[in-house]
Amino acid sequence: MYKLWSSIKKEVLLLKRDLGGLVILFVMPLVLIITITLIQDSTFKTVSDSKIPILLVDNDQGEVSKVIEKNLTESNSFEVISKPNENEAKDLVFKGKYQLAIVIPKKLSTDLQLKVNQNVNKIVADFGMEDATNVTSSEKIESKEVKIYFDPAAQSTFRNAVKSSIDKMISQIETKSIYTAFQEQLGEDETAFQQESFITFKEITPTKDNKEVIPNSTQHNVPAWTLFAIFFIVIPLSINIVKEKNQGTMIRLRTNPVSYFTVIAGKTITFLVICMVQFYLMVAVGVYLFPHLNLPALQVEGILGLMSIVALFAGFAAIGFGILLGTIAKTQEQSAPFGATSVVILAAVGGVWVPVFAMPKIMQVIAGISPMNWGLNAFYDVILRNATFLDIVPEISYLFLFFIAMILISLFYDEKKRAL
Repeated sequence: MYKLWSSIKKEVLLLKRDLGGLVILFVMPLVLIITITLIQDSTFKTVSDSKIPILLVDNDQGEVSKVIEKNLTESNSFEVISKPNENEAKDLVFKGKYQLAIVIPKKLSTDLQLKVNQNVNKIVADFGMEDATNVTSSEKIESKEVKIYFDPAAQSTFRNAVKSSIDKMISQIETKSIYTAFQEQLGEDETAFQQESFITFKEITPTKDNKEVIPNSTQHNVPAWTLFAIFFIVIPLSINIVKEKNQGTMIRLRTNPVSYFTVIAGKTITFLVICMVQFYLMVAVGVYLFPHLNLPALQVEGILGLMSIVALFAGFAAIGFGILLGTIAKTQEQSAPFGATSVVILAAVGGVWVPVFAMPKIMQVIAGISPMNWGLNAFYDVILRNATFLDIVPEISYLFLFFIAMILISLFYDEKKRAL
């Protein structure tokens, strides 16, 4: 026990000599989490909190165009700006001034009504309910095209959502026109046909204390960037080990009756404390600072203990990886760049930046073996899915097994190298 305590004391003294690096280790994640959360917050808010200005060119000036404009305005997603000229609207969008422009063609309302009347009259005549001579002329009516101009930088998900929304509006208008035409032909009252949607959708979300659990930017970014910060200790830890090897400290330690396992245990305990301090600082920012920045506060009532357990085992995984890297690397020039790059790759693959479900199939498979993905899923289970300790046992077990594997490989590599 005395040897372990001495090893821990040595690590603390080494860290005190680099207070600047230690401060960066704590400050950098805090700056990162605040910046990223502020940037991403609008994507997690309801659409009523943020309206996108769009251009509307109404060449129809009829009932259909009025309904489209009304629905766009009432959706609370868009701020509709009327433009009289299609070319002007197109230029503004293609230059990035606006996200999109919608161009409604001429005679859309009148031609739609004519087309509906033709079809309804033909159906009524086929059933013998009207003299065929009274059927509206069957002259061909050209289909209409609603043009949508998108900013070239607009993402495909945004494009698809807008097109789906407008297509739904047009379909509802056509359906209503058909019902109205049938009512007129059959001489029925306006209430004869029920035009309300028969099939509706209801979103069911998990509840906690009789309140719906709706994900927000804080609930994503605090665990995600906490993991990133925890794994970022790979760099100072590996550099620390390389320095000891290059400066002869490791040789002096090994000439004493101290096993390499004891040295590793001292580093593990010391850096595990740093990981937990990082975690609690990130949580404190989410709970106390975010509300002052008009960001959602992180709710930790009843789950802080489970979150701490996840952070603890994530710290084990990060430390194991850092020890392996420091054991294998021969110079700081090897450990620092490789450590930084590998952490970024693990974050990208693990779902910190892009959700795993949005990745290609092969990347989803690779994400399943990323320790950051295990930690992130465990955090999500605790924060969003009302998980218990037993629910997160698989993820934290993977993290600890990853730590054990890294330590065993480090010990094996060190013994093999000393035997040569």
